[in-house]
This record gives sequence, structure tokens and C-alpha cells, in this order.
Amino acid sequence: MALFRRSTEARTPLDDVDLVLADLDGVVYKGPDAIPHAVESLNAAAETVRVGYITNNASRTDATVAQHLTELGLHVQPTDVVTSPQAAVRLLAQHVSAGASILVIGGDGLVDEVQKAGFSVTRSADDDPAAVIQGFSPDIGWAQLAEASFALQGRSDTERPWIATNTDWTIPVARGIAPGNGTLVSAVHTAVGRLPIVAGKPERAIFDEAVARFGARKPLFIGDRLDTDVLGANRAGIESVLVLTGIDGGKQLLSADADARPTYILSDLRGLSEPYPETRVAKSGAVSVRDATVAIEGNDVRIVSEGSDRTDLLRAACAAIWNSGRAIYGLEVPESLYA
Repeated sequence: MALFRRSTEARTPLDDVDLVLADLDGVVYKGPDAIPHAVESLNAAAETVRVGYITNNASRTDATVAQHLTELGLHVQPTDVVTSPQAAVRLLAQHVSAGASILVIGGDGLVDEVQKAGFSVTRSADDDPAAVIQGFSPDIGWAQLAEASFALQGRSDTERPWIATNTDWTIPVARGIAPGNGTLVSAVHTAVGRLPIVAGKPERAIFDEAVARFGARKPLFIGDRLDTDVLGANRAGIESVLVLTGIDGGKQLLSADADARPTYILSDLRGLSEPYPETRVAKSGAVSVRDATVAIEGNDVRIVSEGSDRTDLLRAACAAIWNSGRAIYGLEVPESLYA
């Protein structure tokens, strides 16, 4: 997969794309509020290409998400929203019989999808559920996690299926970064000594659901995390944008594994419709993006020219390090590249 556009032709990340899939937390909003430039940029993109929304957050229904996005100024219907509970329930149906009783550890978004699929919902392990499905809710506490643990230990003949909507370690909210569903899943994992089947990013299930729903041939996914968004898109064969408005920034990009590197790096979503700068590699191996240049000399990553745009400098540094094939821990990287 090409790391960056190298054509001299002025092309934007939206060129030839027939579907834009945008993550929500850290891309469109933080907490209840829109991220600067996100709404107008996505509305502009929607004038020429289909736009859908994909989220690992399992605490809300697709209708509630669509309402929130509409209130922010986006033009969204519930069918435009693909959630990890939707993908999780499809996985659930492959492991239990129709109409089975399911222990739900999560919020309204997860309960709604389980019920829409024809399953019955219980909140107690004492009801002998056929499976456990777990998703994020800010109201989950010890009692709910304990019910999951009891259910997953409580059958001697065979293991109950355990489906997790996602395993994001953190979630961005208005006040900062908070524990995500992965933290809650880890608590149950520690108690029962086994791992769940995961539906959300970075697994393929949620991406495959989105591409099939919209009938896309060349989708573009926008996320703010390398370990879930970009890794998942790469696994699904989808080009990706890492936008620097959420969880991951320069430090994570510079050290990204080969399977978690985005096609594009954008400071904000205005870059979707702007020409993406060419990456130029000199015979010496120095990499330039517009007027920013970075070289690797011995074990030192050296800024040859800071240039006029911090994102161009980061793009050049990423390309130089990634092209070198060397592990980040073997290089001396200036703090100014990721501070």
C-alpha cells in the first residue's frame, strides 16, 4: 500500500472515492461538541460522494447517533450509521440459536440491536443465558462486570460464546481521555481467563458490514486511532486517513507498525478536499514534503528543513522512518517532531 501520494498531479484524498466512512469520537466530535471544521468538511464531501459513519461506541443506538450528528449540522439518517453492536449481533447469530436469551453488558445501543435481531435480553447470569455480549456504557460498574464473569464461568459442558463490540482501550470525551470498552473487557478477561470474539475495529466485521451496506467499490475510512481505525481499515483493504484531532498524534505515527500506517495524514478534515502534497525522496534517502525535509543519518533522525507546515514535517518524518525499515527504538528522534 502506498504510504502517501507521490504523483505530481494535484489530487485530493477524495479523488476516485465512492464512499467516505468517518469514525465519530475524535473525528466528528469530542463529547457532545463538534470538532472544528469536521461538520462543514463532511457536508462538503457529501455533495459529491456518499458519506457514512462507523463507530465502535456501543452505548447509543444508530438513531440516537444520527440525531446527535444532525444536531451538529450534518445530514444523516440512522441507516447512514454503522455501529459495533450491529456487527456484534451478526456475529452473535452465528453462535446461538434464534430467539435465545442473551446476557447484555452494555447500554441502550447494544440492547436495541440484540432485541431487533429477535433475541431476548437478560441482565443476570442466573437466567442461564446462551451467550454474553458486551459493549461500552458509562454506567457499567462492578456488578455488571461480575454478572458477565459469573455467566462465562457457569457452564461446565461447553463455553458460552462471548462477543465484545470492541476493545478500544480509551475513549475521548469532553473532559479528556477516559477508559474505553477494552478496559472493561479486560476486567472480565482477567476474571475468567479467556478472550471474547470481537466485532468492532480493528476486526474486519464492522468494515465488511459498512462496505456491503453502502455497496462501495472504493471506500475511504477516516479515523483518529492507529490501533483500531487504521489497522482495521488496512485489514479490510480500505485506504485510510489519520486525522490529528483525536487520540493519536505524531509520537504514535512515527512509531507505527507497518500494518497500522495510514494512506493520508491530515491535521483536520479540511484536508479531505485539498490537494495532498507529494512526497519526494532524494537519492540520499532524505524525504521532502513541500518545504519540509527530514533525513536519517546513522541513528539520528535529522530535521533538514522545518518548512512552513507542521503536518508536512510530520509527513516527511513518517515517510523517512517508515521507508528506512528500521525500528523506532533504534533511532534518535527529535522531540520537536512529536511534541
